[in-house]
Amino acid sequence: MTAPTAPALTHHVAHVGGADLHHVRAGDAGSPVLLVHGFPETWWAFHRLVPHLARAHRVVAVDLRGFGDSSPAGGDHSSAVAASDLHGLIEHLGLGPVHLVAQDVAGGTALRLVTGHPEDVLSLTAVEMGLAGFGLEALADVTRGGSWHIGALAAPGVPDLLLAGRERAYLEATFRQLTARPDAVTDDDLAELTRTYSRPGAWRGAAGLYRSLLTEGEELRALVAEHPVPVPVLAVGAGGGSFTADTLAQVAAGPVRTAQLDGVGHHAALEAPAELAAALLPFLAEADGASADGAARAAV
Repeated sequence: MTAPTAPALTHHVAHVGGADLHHVRAGDAGSPVLLVHGFPETWWAFHRLVPHLARAHRVVAVDLRGFGDSSPAGGDHSSAVAASDLHGLIEHLGLGPVHLVAQDVAGGTALRLVTGHPEDVLSLTAVEMGLAGFGLEALADVTRGGSWHIGALAAPGVPDLLLAGRERAYLEATFRQLTARPDAVTDDDLAELTRTYSRPGAWRGAAGLYRSLLTEGEELRALVAEHPVPVPVLAVGAGGGSFTADTLAQVAAGPVRTAQLDGVGHHAALEAPAELAAALLPFLAEADGASADGAARAAV
């Protein structure tokens, strides 16, 4: 069974860093936007958002290694590997610099890309995103209200033991808990996500990112101390919290633009694609303008 194709989307595979990275593209004009999902997601998390952005931008939504229809991840998978994959994809497609839009546990990956390859990134938008070393570890502390799934996913062999054959039930329960709009995640959404999370080894991508979350805090703090995020930053929060904005304020070299989506849960791109696009598009246009002004000044 192949992944369903929404209107105006085309599916592609790029061989990067020893892995096949499945991605979708839409739009044929404007500056490029690279969408990077979190958990329990794939590129499909953005399938309602992409058409909104593709009217003004070339849009790429990727399945990270170990997710969706990309190659399975190895046992040593990490946010560093994922960031290297994104750098390779940007080079392979000739996209850079891109507007990088990342959410959830993709935070470490996004930070590594923008600090390690600043030439790849035109702006950074963080959607419901935290960072190890800047407060995200508290989410793993179940004694203080943290989430059990982080330790379970990071423990070798445990995801397959607990979740094999129960993928849809787990996904449905997770989205029910973390979304504010009951009809936001449909049967079709669950069917598509279940299809890919049911593949052999399908939890290894998430396991590697969560292991990184638990171990990379000191390294990320050192990266930011040496290379604060130099590009325009937009922090998008949902559900009334300021965690994303507070986190990005600690790593950005300049001021952080913020947007709050009211009445929306954690999975904002699925729940409120039009509202998210309304926050994104003016920011992307402003970043494009600043980049053009900077290039013009450099040419004088």
